[in-house]
Amino acid sequence: MWAQVINALLGIWLTASPAILGIEDKTISNNAHIVGPVVASFAIIAWWEATRVVRLYNIPLGFWLLLAPWVLGYDQMSVIINDMVIGAAIVWLSFVKGNIEGTYGGGWSAIWKKDALHTIEARRTPRV
Repeated sequence: MWAQVINALLGIWLTASPAILGIEDKTISNNAHIVGPVVASFAIIAWWEATRVVRLYNIPLGFWLLLAPWVLGYDQMSVIINDMVIGAAIVWLSFVKGNIEGTYGGGWSAIWKKDALHTIEARRTPRV
């Protein structure tokens, strides 16, 4: 979960960075204002075990930040470095899985499994 907390903070930084770095180009600041909250949202959703897979949705956004300086034509070196470092960190941190302490459900395929989790649990629990 620590990686997703950092990703959420990176998303918040990305949202605030146009004002902090003095970016006047509307295209660049709009990009940061769109990608930043989405990264933070996906990271916060991924804090819980049941929704941990949502962390992977940040990978394309991180790669977009790596490509954005050339696609959108950034002209300030500080902004290029900012997006490149943030994008690389988001991609790297999105691959950190985190601790899984329990198993939840099993989906529809659990119905057809011979020893599905719900049948094992039912055998362990005594009937009254």
